[in-house]
Amino acid sequence: MNFNEIKQLIDIVDSSDLQETIIEEEGGFKITLRRASAATVISLPSATPVAEPSPIAASPTLNSAPAALKDESIPGLIESRSPIVGTFYQSSSPDAPPFVSVNDTIKKGDVLCIIEAMKLMNEIEAEVSGTIVEILVENGQAVEYDQPLFRIKP
Repeated sequence: MNFNEIKQLIDIVDSSDLQETIIEEEGGFKITLRRASAATVISLPSATPVAEPSPIAASPTLNSAPAALKDESIPGLIESRSPIVGTFYQSSSPDAPPFVSVNDTIKKGDVLCIIEAMKLMNEIEAEVSGTIVEILVENGQAVEYDQPLFRIKP
């Protein structure tokens, strides 16, 4: 998809009553056009690869301060990040089981959570296959754009 095609899509969304549209192409390209107040926002969710393990990673001091590591990358793991600002939910309803838990094996495309933004429920899908190592946010917590949500061991 080239720039002119994306611009045409933005113009179509701007001139319509659509609040959001998601376009996926073969090859993994995904574009989300979402109306925000008076503008259209392009959001491309991403899973950020983290560097290879270092000898420091085996240090016992890492286990003594887990709260301090919440915003730091851990070597060998991939962080699944929030593609939007909103409220994080682990399940589809308060009485439903969570989509994923720590130590669950996931496949690319599995739903990890829901982020509510402007009364819209947005399913956040895994961009890699692996095992959930850590869930970094609490159910009902507000999340920011690009905030790490999960750590996944590929």
